[in-house]
Amino acid sequence: MRAYGGAVLAILWKDFLLEVRAKEVVTPVLVFALLVVITFNFVFDRERSSAGVVASGAMWASFTFGGILGLGRAFALERERGGLDGLALCPVGRDAIYLGKLLSSLLFMLAVEAVMLPVLSILFDLPLVLPALWLVVVLATLGFASVGTVFSALAANTRAREVLLPVLFFPVVVPVIIAAVESTSVLFQGGGWAEIGQWVGLLAAFDAVFIVVSAALFQFVVAE
Repeated sequence: MRAYGGAVLAILWKDFLLEVRAKEVVTPVLVFALLVVITFNFVFDRERSSAGVVASGAMWASFTFGGILGLGRAFALERERGGLDGLALCPVGRDAIYLGKLLSSLLFMLAVEAVMLPVLSILFDLPLVLPALWLVVVLATLGFASVGTVFSALAANTRAREVLLPVLFFPVVVPVIIAAVESTSVLFQGGGWAEIGQWVGLLAAFDAVFIVVSAALFQFVVAE
């Protein structure tokens, strides 16, 4: 178990160091997410629309599309540098490789979201210190990363990876997007735990199922 955990953390540490040195994933995603949010802020008339609803849509549009951009770019760089081939040769289970890549993707996405949430709070005049909001963000991001990691590794082996990844990703994560948008909208409009309980349960169930399924399938993706 110690060797397994060490392998997972080693992959996470490798990705972290590469990103700190090169800044090829977080920076482009952050810029893209900022542009999406700013566009929403100018396009929608908040006097006619609920600020909470608009902010929820802007928030998850930026997180979702930014997440796809980041996941696709991370695995494309791994493929170009031979990183995936090197990981496949490591004497560890393929599920350990998956979990390491999952944690690194989750870390990068959460870093972007930690910067974006204060920006959203300022632009849309919304509360930021909401424990329920942070729980929804973490659960939804984990759902994105759990599915996106395996699909990004699969798409990285193809020539049309920029097209294939969204086609594979979006149909599967629709429940996460719906639950995240609905629960966040409720919270921004003054709701509480009682109103979002079912959505949080859906996010937690999705995460648990797809982490297990994706870890089991990742060996076949790496083999390809």
